[in-house]
Amino acid sequence: MYAEIAGGGIAGLTTAAALARKGWSVRVHERSEELREIGAGIFMWENALRVLEAIGAYDEAIDGGEKNEYWEIRDERERLLQSGWMMQGTRLYTILRSQLHRSLANAALRAGVEIVTSSRVTGATPDGELLFEDGRRTKADLIVGADGVNSAVRNSLGLTKRVTDLRDGCGRYLINRLPSDAAGRSLEYWNGGRRVGVVPASKDTVYLYICCPANDIAGKLSPPDKASWTKSFPALSSYIERLTDNGRWAGFSDVACRKWHVGRVAIIGDAAHAMSPNLGQGAGVSMQTGFVLAQVVSGAVDVPLALQRWEKLQRPVVDATQKFSRLYGRVGTRWPRAFLDVRSALVWGLGKSASLQRRINVAAHSDVTDTSGKRS
Repeated sequence: MYAEIAGGGIAGLTTAAALARKGWSVRVHERSEELREIGAGIFMWENALRVLEAIGAYDEAIDGGEKNEYWEIRDERERLLQSGWMMQGTRLYTILRSQLHRSLANAALRAGVEIVTSSRVTGATPDGELLFEDGRRTKADLIVGADGVNSAVRNSLGLTKRVTDLRDGCGRYLINRLPSDAAGRSLEYWNGGRRVGVVPASKDTVYLYICCPANDIAGKLSPPDKASWTKSFPALSSYIERLTDNGRWAGFSDVACRKWHVGRVAIIGDAAHAMSPNLGQGAGVSMQTGFVLAQVVSGAVDVPLALQRWEKLQRPVVDATQKFSRLYGRVGTRWPRAFLDVRSALVWGLGKSASLQRRINVAAHSDVTDTSGKRS
């Protein structure tokens, strides 16, 4: 069986490695001149870690990363609202995004995947043809569109339902790590519509994310307006002072699709279900859906029928994760300043319900190795 994959990012490479390990011949098309991943740090929850283990990328991906014992949330008065946020017995590592991407590429290459750069895809056909900017067409048993929010594969097949600008976003940065910095835990502070996350990502670096509404002009500046952010978060001044111009603010989008598949074509990752990264699961669910896709189609006599089964298995988990991530952003970004104490009470109350937190982070509790539809 032969697969063509549009997109050499996290979703595409995960799917490629998983398919190749099942005996498929796989070719990945990356539009850029080289494989690269833009970003700083990244959360790897249990579901993503299980995928890394299954495709032989785990050791390289987490080497030198930080095992998180809990995720802490504090409000504008520095009151502790949550400790161990959404953990409930799941593993959580924070690592460098570039390291994750490299480990996935290496796993794919070891499995025999062919990766072609400067290869621009313009669409696909339901019967399994991938279309290219230079007029070429290539046929495969399976086409996978992992080509991002503005997916040419998705758009060419009329699968797009809507692409929504969520009117908020985040700047992602790496700063030097000091011996006095937080270790083994991630910190998130809220003040009005602004949030700052402090995430140890390696022995030398801390991942700092600074989130704000799209209409927060000072918050969106790059390089960051350190004085403005320090005023909002004086307790984090030692971290904010270390910010350099090594990142940028980018807005968040939601992608909703009528379906994730048609004929022999599947779309995954941001192409199918882009979401705000508020739960740290954007990459995780992309890896999960790509891995499960490989398990379901491998050995299937009827690929289109297998894709129907795959979407039925994975869509409820992803839709719930996207919904709660969107809700998290609304609470964190658009809450009226006059009622911030009410917000703090609400977030504090959420910590009292382990079952609710498990629902919010349903992806982390999904058994990605079980394609029967059961969850752990």
